[in-house]
Amino acid sequence: MNVIDLSWWQLALASGLVVALAVTSWLARLGMTRSLLIAAARTVIQLALVGVVLEAVFEFGSLVWIGLMGGVMLLVAGREVTVRQKYRLSGGWAFGIGTVSMFISAFSVTVITLVVIIAPEPWYRPQYSIPLLGMLLGNTMTGVALGLDRLTEAVWRQRAMIENRLMLGQPWNVAIGELRRDAVRSGLMPIINAMAAAGIVSLPGMMTGQILAGTPPAIAVKYQILIMFTITVGTGFGTLAAVAAGARRLFDARDRLRVDRLGKAS
Repeated sequence: MNVIDLSWWQLALASGLVVALAVTSWLARLGMTRSLLIAAARTVIQLALVGVVLEAVFEFGSLVWIGLMGGVMLLVAGREVTVRQKYRLSGGWAFGIGTVSMFISAFSVTVITLVVIIAPEPWYRPQYSIPLLGMLLGNTMTGVALGLDRLTEAVWRQRAMIENRLMLGQPWNVAIGELRRDAVRSGLMPIINAMAAAGIVSLPGMMTGQILAGTPPAIAVKYQILIMFTITVGTGFGTLAAVAAGARRLFDARDRLRVDRLGKAS
């Protein structure tokens, strides 16, 4: 089955729909017109650049280049985690905790999936490693960002309650326990909803792409199940690690709540 190529004028027609939405947003005074147009422009520029880079990486297939690209993706994801939070850990801790949590979860799950389950030759074959890592990082980033944002905002709003619990003799992990659980639930909710709706409400992106590329639906379904499970595992462990580390950072060695370690985003 041949894939129908898209010309630039056809993409321009699709962009016209985005412009129409932006005009409608401006007429409705939603205050999102500029953000919408900037996001659309970034999509075009970033994907075009990634396409050029991927062609080079696919041609050479070197583990070093794949690792460098994965590192850049990780750092950008860490920055996005930071900017999405209303109250963030000061001193670069939000970036550090988010990045390390995503590295531990997304990279480890990607390597296990490649080596143990898919087993391409070589195991880091870019056709499999880069898309898998990208999907894991993207979804783990969402979970970590939501979890940390829910945690820090809840601590800021309920700091008096937490301090009262500490004065009653509760250790820090008990005083903040329910807030931590709520934060983890918040980070896991999007991927759980995605799994629950997969195949009934929506066809996931990877499965749709494979079908459009001519892959038999039965094979596309198997890959999509694998991807959904690996994304869930990566998101779950990444969110758990980020929320646990973020919660510990909010207390000092004497179990005192340190709200001065939180800074409101400008």
